[in-house]
Amino acid sequence: MTHPEHDTDTDTAPVTPRRARRDRERERTGRTRRRRRWIWITAAALVLVLPVALVGGYLWWLGSTYDGSVGRIPNAFPSEDARPTGVAGVTNILLIGSDSRDGLHDVMSGKATGERSDTLMLVHLPADRSGVVFVSIMRDLWVPIPGHGTAKINAAFSWGGVPLAVQTVEDLLGARIDHVMVVDFDGFGALSTALGGVEVRSDYAFTSKNMPGYSFVKGDNLLEGSAALAFVRERYSFPDGDYQRVRNQQAFIRGILQSFISASTLTDPGRTRAAIGTFARYVAVDDGLDASAVASLALGYPGLRPGDIHTLTLPTAGTGTSPDGQSIVKVDPARTEVLRKALAADDVIPTLEGGALGDGRK
Repeated sequence: MTHPEHDTDTDTAPVTPRRARRDRERERTGRTRRRRRWIWITAAALVLVLPVALVGGYLWWLGSTYDGSVGRIPNAFPSEDARPTGVAGVTNILLIGSDSRDGLHDVMSGKATGERSDTLMLVHLPADRSGVVFVSIMRDLWVPIPGHGTAKINAAFSWGGVPLAVQTVEDLLGARIDHVMVVDFDGFGALSTALGGVEVRSDYAFTSKNMPGYSFVKGDNLLEGSAALAFVRERYSFPDGDYQRVRNQQAFIRGILQSFISASTLTDPGRTRAAIGTFARYVAVDDGLDASAVASLALGYPGLRPGDIHTLTLPTAGTGTSPDGQSIVKVDPARTEVLRKALAADDVIPTLEGGALGDGRK
């Protein structure tokens, strides 16, 4: 038989001073535990969310710098009906270097520029993002230009602006161009300064004849400002002229990329923003290459290393003379076809490393 006075587990048990004290302590303990639990939950949320917010804000800050300065090229591409089909996951960007003394105003007007492209590079990003390939196209390469017969490839930019340059390269390589970037040569010097100097390796010791007063050593050179411009423009000092100039431009592009991905740049927000802002002021791009698209491409390369950057000169068959007496560079049909097939199969890096495209120098 149960005696009510001894049943302390029921609500009818008498409330003694001792029991009241125990209940108050239990309630305080429960409140303390709940408070601690919420403190830990809040702290964990901050640990997880705050870095994302900071990174997101930082990327927005950089993106606004780019979008606020970069020029836009209206109608950058040729008519769709004659263009090659893209390869899933692959991104091809046509980089056009302009030596115009009037900046990029003609480019952004959407009209013929009247200026020949001084540099042409296909920037190839394979679907697996295993590296980046820069394919330089010699400016004097003798090729068919749609609607104009056969001529030096740099004439396409002059006669039909960006769309004709894109169409000519697409016809040559059988590869779809996804984005276009036109760079004012003066931007090379400004960008190298914003990065605190760009280290490049030169095959020769030489003194510039195109821009007297600048000398470079064989091996590593730290370039900044006008010295960078003198380096990428020079061709008269070399036995093979424009071929070496193209290799110097490749070395400079490699140096720019390595400077961008270096710890000293990535951990310095001020330097990063200055470099992006400087670069954007000297660049015009197609409408699709906005900050969001650039960020998406960059996120595909979270661990890009110097060894992942590959350079190649579109294989040629040497120099010659055109029917109308111009000094030209001749296409190597066999090895160009190898590159066409590699681009179509998303197999460029293995093909290059296997030697099927030569040593990549000419």
